[in-house]
Amino acid sequence: MVKVLVLGAGVIGTAAAYYLNQAGHEVTVVERQSGAGLETSFANGGQVSASHAWPGSNPKTLWGLLSWVGGKDAPLAFTPNLDPAFWSFLIQFLANCRSKRSAANAAAALSLALYNRQLLADLREETNISFDAEDKGVLHLYRNAKDLDRASKTALVFRDMGLNIEAIDGQACAKIEPALAHQSKKLAGGIYSPDDLSGDAHAFTTGLAQIAADNGVEFQMNTNIIRLSAIGDAITGVMTDRGMITGNRYVLALGSYSPLLLKPLGIKIPVYPTKGYSATIPLSKPDCAPRVSITDDDNKIVISRFQDQLRIAGTAEFNRYNTDINMPRAEAVLDAGIKLFPRAFKKKDAEFWAGLRPLTPDGIPVIGKTRFTNLFLNTGHGTLGWTLACASAKIIADIATNRETDIDISAFRENRF
Repeated sequence: MVKVLVLGAGVIGTAAAYYLNQAGHEVTVVERQSGAGLETSFANGGQVSASHAWPGSNPKTLWGLLSWVGGKDAPLAFTPNLDPAFWSFLIQFLANCRSKRSAANAAAALSLALYNRQLLADLREETNISFDAEDKGVLHLYRNAKDLDRASKTALVFRDMGLNIEAIDGQACAKIEPALAHQSKKLAGGIYSPDDLSGDAHAFTTGLAQIAADNGVEFQMNTNIIRLSAIGDAITGVMTDRGMITGNRYVLALGSYSPLLLKPLGIKIPVYPTKGYSATIPLSKPDCAPRVSITDDDNKIVISRFQDQLRIAGTAEFNRYNTDINMPRAEAVLDAGIKLFPRAFKKKDAEFWAGLRPLTPDGIPVIGKTRFTNLFLNTGHGTLGWTLACASAKIIADIATNRETDIDISAFRENRF
């Protein structure tokens, strides 16, 4: 039996461990936290949303950068620094904002998201995993007719690629989500993706970790990874604060921290940490809160409901590995949610969180082989971690088992940068 070490127990690493175990491998997960899903997967926006597959590096973002820079509540912010990795990332990000390249990246991300959708459906049926799922789709809102028209054209492209998605007017938005009734006259309309879903990503990750553990996966928690050791073209072990851990194959699923372990090996991937914020609030008036997960495209926030709680998440902040909560930016996310659903909750009850999304310049992850024969990468999923987790994991399991993958994975190769 082949022993595989998975580094990282977020949703990406945990899913990889599950599928590797299903493929017949002996799997150990190494994680610095005390449990699964306690970093980026802990309090994110809660969407499994193929309709979000169009990458952030696109022409619209390019034109928006100038207006966003400097605003304390702008959807994108960065702290000036001399970090060469940031400037290298930024140059490549801007290059990927060109229409043709952005469209190609979107096609790759969507293919992965649609593959993930089927795998997740199968997983739910096979395991009965519970994560406060709402199978009601994702509704993207627009207040400006010009923005709606632009989004409608994108939706048509996605529909041609196989995504069930449609443009609707403001009244139809309120019909799909009655809690928007008071907003319908302010809305130009929306884009509705009925087959997307929402839920608690942390509950999903911990639930899947327990299922994997019951199936024989070992989770070695509270273990800090120091470095990867290599001889020639093979990884020989993982040095941790508890000593050396060895296996036959290694899967790196450490999100934003992946480049730090790879750099000493001579592998450079432009995965850069991008801080996002969320607020989780108990509902004081549940009937005034949405059941359908909402994306407010104007304010760049997403809103998902977990029973009697609401999660509001958004913004992107480049500040290296800093996870401190900038309260003006965090409250701007919350305030945008209040404007949509002013009666649903009390602002004072909000609990804030910040986490690092592992962003790539082209908006699609890094999945697959490296120049080391037994090292595989599964990282750089940006805002789409949960949306792509099962698909990425199945691909890794197939590669590690020397099986053909179900979809073309050439777009996700490590050496594309």
